[in-house]
Amino acid sequence: MTDLTALGYTAEHEWVKVDGSVATIGITAYAAAQLGDIVYLDLPAEGTELSGGTVVGEIESTKSVGELFAPVDGTVVETNPAVADSPELVNSDPFGEGWLIKVEFTALPTLLTAAEYAALTGE
Repeated sequence: MTDLTALGYTAEHEWVKVDGSVATIGITAYAAAQLGDIVYLDLPAEGTELSGGTVVGEIESTKSVGELFAPVDGTVVETNPAVADSPELVNSDPFGEGWLIKVEFTALPTLLTAAEYAALTGE
């Protein structure tokens, strides 16, 4: 089980888990619930250079299309093949098997704490 207090969060509803110089990124359970049943993900390819705060992908659900923002500057080093085949993993396990991308970051911005994110979403 992922320790949600050990993660950083963005106001755009991404979570970030830092391990050395690599950040694993996904969307929060709150975002997944707001989107509804996720049916397709358009994620950046490995090797893609990301600039923090920019749109880098799309998350399509039965209700709408949401944008995935890059919370960090860096290079995509891995995309999660499991969510490409089974996008519903983002709904069922957003903080575990439903992670989206891993980025070797060059800059790590100040992220929200779990308590600050909970205050933002009213959760």
